[in-house]
Amino acid sequence: MENLRKDIEKVLFSHEEIVIASKRIAKEIEEDYKDKEKEPVLLCTLKGALPFMAELMKHIDIHVVTDFIDVASYHGGTESTGSIILRKDVTMDLENRDVIVVEDIVDTGRTLNHLLNYLRERNVKSVACASLVDKPEARLVDVQAEYVGIESPNEFLVGFGLDYEEKYRNLPYIGVLKPEIYS
Repeated sequence: MENLRKDIEKVLFSHEEIVIASKRIAKEIEEDYKDKEKEPVLLCTLKGALPFMAELMKHIDIHVVTDFIDVASYHGGTESTGSIILRKDVTMDLENRDVIVVEDIVDTGRTLNHLLNYLRERNVKSVACASLVDKPEARLVDVQAEYVGIESPNEFLVGFGLDYEEKYRNLPYIGVLKPEIYS
């Protein structure tokens, strides 16, 4: 990963820290859903949450099912446009299911708020969010993830699913992208 490392100003969260956060969230989910009638649906938001979803699932010791949804609010660039586009919808019937939205990051909160409302309209039994990264300083909408791995300062992050123009998702850590890359 030395080729890509030259574009990173600093590493904020190592792979080891990400794994520890994922294990902690997995145990919290186990505890909260162990007595539920049906397995919770882990709903991965594509593409960014895919590495976190894969890491998280490995540590959950109850039955879960998975599905995917693709929503976009960045459309390139470094800031959310505020316009949410549904690119791929879920494939299963979510009515009367416990759904856990698996997010890479909650920053402005617009995308998560939109997703939570969208899922409630589909008559889910319950809906929660597990986010690897929370960036509360960037919040524009009053929304919170129930399960948070790591709290981050308000910097432009890449790695472990987080991208800039579809690049850097494959980094095994989360870092701050050098401003000259996106300026």
